[in-house]
Amino acid sequence: IMKLSMWSRYYMDLSPEDAILEFEKNGYSYCELSDEHAAVLLGRGDAKITGTKFKAFCDAHNVSVLQGHLFLTIRLCDESKPVVETLKNWLDLFEAIGIKSAVLHCDGMYDSNFSLEEKRERNAAVLRQLTDYLKGKDLVICLENLREFCENADELLWYINKLGSESLGICLDTGHLNISQFGDQEAFIKTARKHLKALHIADNEGERDQHMMPFGRGTVDIETVVSALKEIGYDKLFNFEIPGERSCPLEVRGYKLQYIKHCFNYLTR
Repeated sequence: IMKLSMWSRYYMDLSPEDAILEFEKNGYSYCELSDEHAAVLLGRGDAKITGTKFKAFCDAHNVSVLQGHLFLTIRLCDESKPVVETLKNWLDLFEAIGIKSAVLHCDGMYDSNFSLEEKRERNAAVLRQLTDYLKGKDLVICLENLREFCENADELLWYINKLGSESLGICLDTGHLNISQFGDQEAFIKTARKHLKALHIADNEGERDQHMMPFGRGTVDIETVVSALKEIGYDKLFNFEIPGERSCPLEVRGYKLQYIKHCFNYLTR
């Protein structure tokens, strides 16, 4: 059974703890930790200690943080920075919080002259170090479909087949897919199948990543998405990534959360 969840960037203007309190108040039992909130937590000190304290707070308020977004703008193939050590610290935080799915972007290396095969190999080399670090841990790195690189499920499956690691999965971003040349949500889901471990549910009008709620002016066929998820037996977080809806008073954001809950119940009943 899919579980309703919200990306904590929806409450980016609040502290991680205050965001959890808003989710609790609005009857949400699950959320995805945004990279902004993760960075706040990491800024407090030791990743494992901070993560353990944050998990205790979440548990006390009946909210489980089962999905998290790793450092959003990190470039995996930037050899001038300690990328692997940085991400290991993030993974330590996530493990302490109890996160099961850690969403990550591959590096498109847009300013390079490398071929697609060279880009793939360089990303895979970094991912191998990270998945080796996760061996024996109940935490999976979920590679997200992007807009110009790793656009479809087959491209993401290349890394999974290359590395053969159980610590690697896929995150479908419905908004990204809707503005790519591979816009078939159903085909993506059925191709990814058992490797689909995380979702970013968002809508847009097909031109740019607007991060909107479904059933508005966007063009993502959300009912087909849910039907395909049911067909493959997806049972993890049905996680909304809709910071485009947060430009309103806190009280109104709460009303939107209630509306989304009704939409989710409609879609999954």
